[in-house]
Amino acid sequence: MKSVKEKPTNKTHSDQPSERYNPKNLEKHWQKYWAEIGLDRTPQPEKDQKRFYALSMFPYPSGSLHMGHVRNYVITDVIARLHRMRGYAVLHPMGWDAFGLPAENAAIDRGIMPEDWTNQNILQMKSQLNKLGLSIDWDREQATCHKEYYKWTQYLFLELYKAGLAYQKEATVNWDPVDQTVLANEQVDSEGNSWRSGAKVEQRKLKQWFLRITKYSEQLLNDLDELNGWPDKVKTMQANWIGRYKGTQISFALSINKNESIKVFTTRPDTLYGVSYIAIKADHKILDQITDNDQIQKINNFRHQLAKRKAYKRDYSDKEMLGIKIDLEAINPINGQKVPIWLANYVLAEYGTGAVMGVPAHDERDFKFANKYNINITKVIVSEDTSDGDNPCFTGEGKLINSDHLNGKDSNEARNLIVEFGEKDGWAEIKQKYRLRDWLISRQRYWGCPIPIIHCKECGVVPVKTEDLPVELPKEIDIKQKGESPLRSNRNWSSVKCPKCNKKAIRESDTMDTFMCSSWYFLRFADPTNNNLPYSKGFIDSWLPVNQYVGGIEHAILHLLYSRFLTKSLKDIGLHSISEPFSRLLTQGMVQGITYKNPKTGKYIPIAKITNPSNPTDPDTKDHLITTYEKMSKSKYNGIDPASVIDKYGADTARMFILFKAPPEKDLEWNDADVEGQYRFLTRIWKLVDSVCTKISKDKDYLSTSKSDSILVKDLNKNEVSVRRSIHSAIKSITEDLDINLQFNTAISELMKLTNAINEHFDLLGIPILKEGTTTLIKLLAPFAPHISEELWQKFSNTESVHLVNWPDYDPEAIISQTVQLVVQVKGKVRGKLEISLNMSNTEIEKIALESDIAKKWLEGSKPSRVIIIPNKLVNLVP
Repeated sequence: MKSVKEKPTNKTHSDQPSERYNPKNLEKHWQKYWAEIGLDRTPQPEKDQKRFYALSMFPYPSGSLHMGHVRNYVITDVIARLHRMRGYAVLHPMGWDAFGLPAENAAIDRGIMPEDWTNQNILQMKSQLNKLGLSIDWDREQATCHKEYYKWTQYLFLELYKAGLAYQKEATVNWDPVDQTVLANEQVDSEGNSWRSGAKVEQRKLKQWFLRITKYSEQLLNDLDELNGWPDKVKTMQANWIGRYKGTQISFALSINKNESIKVFTTRPDTLYGVSYIAIKADHKILDQITDNDQIQKINNFRHQLAKRKAYKRDYSDKEMLGIKIDLEAINPINGQKVPIWLANYVLAEYGTGAVMGVPAHDERDFKFANKYNINITKVIVSEDTSDGDNPCFTGEGKLINSDHLNGKDSNEARNLIVEFGEKDGWAEIKQKYRLRDWLISRQRYWGCPIPIIHCKECGVVPVKTEDLPVELPKEIDIKQKGESPLRSNRNWSSVKCPKCNKKAIRESDTMDTFMCSSWYFLRFADPTNNNLPYSKGFIDSWLPVNQYVGGIEHAILHLLYSRFLTKSLKDIGLHSISEPFSRLLTQGMVQGITYKNPKTGKYIPIAKITNPSNPTDPDTKDHLITTYEKMSKSKYNGIDPASVIDKYGADTARMFILFKAPPEKDLEWNDADVEGQYRFLTRIWKLVDSVCTKISKDKDYLSTSKSDSILVKDLNKNEVSVRRSIHSAIKSITEDLDINLQFNTAISELMKLTNAINEHFDLLGIPILKEGTTTLIKLLAPFAPHISEELWQKFSNTESVHLVNWPDYDPEAIISQTVQLVVQVKGKVRGKLEISLNMSNTEIEKIALESDIAKKWLEGSKPSRVIIIPNKLVNLVP
């Protein structure tokens, strides 16, 4: 392989082969050298050279690197280094997901601007990342908060707007009363709490910007089948979130105006005879039919009541269910009966049709509501299983009753008949629906990408001209205020001239959801210096999709789904040709630390205050503490500062531990003893190479005759054959573990086996085998522990970086054992085993078996009457 640039004569950091392993100075030396020669820059691919794009989910610049970061980035780095050594042109960039409320709130607390806080943290974290020896191309670095980047985020928004995929509408939204901003449905947990602040989310009606992700529901779902390199768990999570389901849409005409109807969606049309009421959302359009002032006031009061409550949930208790009956009735199309209409808070405004048919005898939610408000309950299905008894709310399938001519038919048959009749009569229609809702991107805070729209009284909504991008965030602004967006109240920024009519207008004051910025950054990395477009089609089509993406499972829905949507929509707009952003996905597990908790008070106790780990007690209350492993966090006092590990053991040890302790997709439990174990292992390799170099230097015959290091297999002794088998078995196994299985822990185990094999036979090995074994070991170690590998590689008088040499190929012949274990049976029982040469003749096998100690012991001097031989497997000595 070619080096990055002409390499000057370079000495090892130590210069003395016997010097002790000192990672601190050694690692600084090689990091400086790699930077000088541009080792990690993305090369211009040569003709027909394969390309590989390795990418970690970029971090939010909090200012502190934690062990979760280390695990993520080291995994990706190993993969990138492997492919670089295998001859690929490798793109391995890094950036910063830098907008968002955490930075804004942190800046407010410190009395500075978010930009200053963020840039300071980026510098600090970049320094921390560099200490890990990551092979990142920093020339391609991007930060979403820098105008050079968000100019193109705005450009892409305008492209989506022109394509009809970005729109503004008034909607009931999730309002975080603490952070004073809108949240997407995905950012509200099952208890109605904000994912960031933890506050109970309220419902408000505001004009908001959305992206029409629902247009891609079918594609997003179907194309999951093409993602063979994704974990099934992630694909299932996305499929469930998109939520495709089939059912029947039924129209219930209003009794006062049969030209108006309420459409409900149901998967159980077989229960249609049991409809007792229709429940609708509080802002259903059918309410426009009401003209009575008292009714209107009643409805408005109900809406106000709901606005004060927490955001919707999928499961309400009886007490949480609220409803009011209104002066409208609907007609059940199956039997012509009138049914009352209720407003109900359990009808999810953003899902289905905003109306449900209430069948309390066969739906638990409807049953709770009907019982609370004394609504009639009519049973229309009974179970065929007598063990169900007289269940007042039977939700299964069975035989129909109280259903006119359908009585006695089973649910499935009745369902088909009702739908068939309804389709002919015009009130039923088979529908396919999705739970996925359009992506709400509006945020009412300062620290985000401004939406490039201008509102004009004359012209309406007007996009900012491309040549006027970026719409920059103002520097002079009070970001402390709550309620109204800080941008809206900054008149110097918000007041502009309309691009169309040149009259007074107002800028859009909402900023974009940070996921908008982080759902296309992987595209920019392929063409980071383009000043005319966010990226060129040619670069995207040649580098993407990302070959290996690495990040946490917590991003399975939001970030990954949005990234897939933007990739598909931007393809349709014509900006590139790829349909999916990431070919292969690895979701690494969490890093957990030992945690001490007082079960009585619920308080976590810092590790530093634990005097007796085998019997931990609360230093204040003396209560016995529970000891567990939990995700590292400041609040649990169980975090490990990566800098402390690097300072004590070196970055290579930290990398080795984080990769060896557990399979990458599993949670990892931090243990200081295991870290020490990896340091000792690297020290053993250091000593091994030192011993090999010393042996070479003392072999005057080898040095004076300039013997070739080429190996003739026929000249190898038994020990050399065994070690050579270990060398090539390690190459094969480690290559498969890194390239196919992504099992870094088992790969490191193979490194340990190879090290042990060389050490075990050291004194019986010739220099060619020793050199092959140790140089191969160094090359195999290089992706995991790049600094010590570079140092040891140079000890063999190599002038090119080990990270630029070819990854070793295994010799299939070498891993075939030349000996076999022969089972020896005497009197029909296994008495032992003998190691013999492969394919030995029966005559030779018989001779060796009879002369063995096994035969002498069990035959007791007698000769066998028969000798039965199965070649390469067994010899049976029959007395």
